[in-house]
Amino acid sequence: MEHDIVMTNAEANRHAIILKLIHKEINGTQAARQLHLSVRQTKRLKARVITQGVKGIIHQLRGVTGNNKLSKELIEKATTYLTEYYPDFGPTFAQEKLAEIHKLTIGVSTVRKLMIEVKLFKPKRRKANGEYRAWRERKASFGEMIQFDGSYHKWFEDRAPECCLLAGIDDATGRVTLKFDTNESIQCVFTFWKEYVETIGKPVAIYLDKYSTYKINHPSATDNKELMSQFQRALKTLGISVIHANSPQAKGRVERLNETLQDRLVKELRLRNISTIEEANIFLKEYAKTFDGKFGVLPKKEGDLHLPLTKHETENLEAIFSVHSKRLVHNDYTLQFKNRWIQLAEIQPTGVCKKDTVLIEERLDKSLHISLRGMYLTYEILPNRPEKTTILLPMLTVTKTKSDWKPPKNHPWRRYEIQNQDASLIRQNVNV
Repeated sequence: MEHDIVMTNAEANRHAIILKLIHKEINGTQAARQLHLSVRQTKRLKARVITQGVKGIIHQLRGVTGNNKLSKELIEKATTYLTEYYPDFGPTFAQEKLAEIHKLTIGVSTVRKLMIEVKLFKPKRRKANGEYRAWRERKASFGEMIQFDGSYHKWFEDRAPECCLLAGIDDATGRVTLKFDTNESIQCVFTFWKEYVETIGKPVAIYLDKYSTYKINHPSATDNKELMSQFQRALKTLGISVIHANSPQAKGRVERLNETLQDRLVKELRLRNISTIEEANIFLKEYAKTFDGKFGVLPKKEGDLHLPLTKHETENLEAIFSVHSKRLVHNDYTLQFKNRWIQLAEIQPTGVCKKDTVLIEERLDKSLHISLRGMYLTYEILPNRPEKTTILLPMLTVTKTKSDWKPPKNHPWRRYEIQNQDASLIRQNVNV
């Protein structure tokens, strides 16, 4: 009897890589680089898939507690000692005292992590390196790393306002992906990479700027404090690594690309009298091919390390490339989001309780989707803020079906309503 095999998204990606290796679409070195494993580990994984099928991808220790895992009691005891006796100690010195006095055998890295969690230790920033910068060799294969950046410039000169060119360049081949947009906000960046993974595939890693791209200080940019976390969350879901450059010189390939385009592309747009972002993006599709033919190089190794989207990723791509926000369900089953009030419907696909935390997805098409425990809820946007009421609401939770039960006349809810009605009649008589 066959049983369904539950796999994580990372395991599905790993299975796709091993299948490409088995079908000889890539070699063992390229597969190992994609899997972030050694060649020997990759060979073992390939052998298990050949003999066991999909089960060979599943880790053999899934669900098994590690032999070296520290007990919860030991961690709590160490945290108590660190807080009471060693709040101003360094991790190394504190670890020595825990072993010497309290006979607790814990590694220095674990002690350091515990002290950071309880805010007893603050890691020091690394000192800046000198001005000497060594030349870095290109990556070996197409799709192994994409350098990405946004360039604000008067691309249309005086014919249109300043805008942003989002540019990605493959480190191994120099192939470019270009797209104009109004700024470098999270929506624009998500639109760029959503189109990229749909048409080309998922690269192994993306190399991008730490500051100028994601903490935007440019007047034309839309600042978003959650931009980096949102971007990292989306790429982590797709299994794409993010590499941060500590300086513009570190990602010099895309920086030089921007300089070249600011010289060449501006003139090409002027010759064609292109003055809008829409017209420019149509032109860029052909221009990128011409640019690749002129400035592109052959990779050191053949093969494409881009991975296609899995079925699960394709079905949830809109949700992945959306801005996620968490909100609390109020007592009247309303939510507040960006100065708007949202009323949850009475009938929902899953139970909703007061004070539940729901996830709001702000899609690229401006639509809102609210989910709880993996289920999307139905709602409506209220025109005004709901008025507060002192009447006790009988609905304690939102359920899948509407209840037909009605409380009897002697029920506390009914008595409470009668008392309120009597009080209102007395007030009316007094006013009269």
